[in-house]
Amino acid sequence: MSIAPIGPISPAGVAGLGAVTPTTAAPAGSSFAASLAGAVDNLQQLQSTSNQLAVQAVTGNLDDIHNATIAATRAQVTLELAATVRNKGVDAFNEIMRMQA
Repeated sequence: MSIAPIGPISPAGVAGLGAVTPTTAAPAGSSFAASLAGAVDNLQQLQSTSNQLAVQAVTGNLDDIHNATIAATRAQVTLELAATVRNKGVDAFNEIMRMQA
């Protein structure tokens, strides 16, 4: 089983979130949904990689423990980002509901 090396985080933030720019013309609504789905897929991939490296570390099959530590940290930071985005979305929805009342 081959595990892809972990690269640096892009300057724009966590890879996989994708920036919506005027040059990426997509139908309204699908762009955000696609970005969100891509971010969730990226999070799942990071967590899977982190889990695989953790198992290798525990079983003694990992040559460099730094890779496992970096993968776990990337997965944790990405999960925190996803939770923050979700919380902000819920807060915005609640605010809109209060404005309608």
